[in-house]
Amino acid sequence: MAVAFPGESAEYRAARNRLVEQEIELRRAMEAVADARRRLPPGGVVPEDYVFQAQGPDGAAARVRLSELFSPGKNSLVIYSMMFPRAADDKSPGPPGRQTSLLPLAEGPCPSCTALLDQLDGAAEHVSQHVNLVVAAKAPLERILTFAAERGWRRLRLLSSAGSTYNRDYLAESADGCQQPMLNVFHRDGQTIRHFWGSELFYAPVDPGQEPPPRRHHRAAVEPVRLHPRGPPSQLA
Repeated sequence: MAVAFPGESAEYRAARNRLVEQEIELRRAMEAVADARRRLPPGGVVPEDYVFQAQGPDGAAARVRLSELFSPGKNSLVIYSMMFPRAADDKSPGPPGRQTSLLPLAEGPCPSCTALLDQLDGAAEHVSQHVNLVVAAKAPLERILTFAAERGWRRLRLLSSAGSTYNRDYLAESADGCQQPMLNVFHRDGQTIRHFWGSELFYAPVDPGQEPPPRRHHRAAVEPVRLHPRGPPSQLA
């Protein structure tokens, strides 16, 4: 591969070429994982038609069932579970100013989830052309919508999972009630809805020196920061 940039040394080019070979192997591994994911056998049937709270056409809160989140012609549903409230041990600053900042810190939204959703809001319009996409949080719907307005989120479909066991059943909540960031994918085949895939890598142990789970789930939101020579700031890693 004949690539070179102005002013680089032969030492740099040799090292960069070796790194490219590693990146090629990583790309192959990622494609192999994606293929294995697509070949997963049918997952478990959803045990109940979970009821969420959503903003209705008139602006008031309305009940919506899991089965109603599937639009005609789109049989895949992606639900991202936002940590709102945040992790109990997360002492990072809350959102500045405005109404959400008045909440006790422990009841406020997770900063990492917020960073991810800032990005996902921009992509939602494109993603939703192919799959049904929603964001659910355990906080009351009014708090979720207020925070969304403060952040300028306009394209995300936002739900409250309060009052249902969805979070607990699909690993977005621990046994002691702590919220966890989870991405779950469901597939509808006729009248049957099955779980297809979940981001359970979040729960897998990490090797020494790897990022802890709370940081890995939003890596895409800070990937550009990770590319500079010193790596990302610890609070964004």
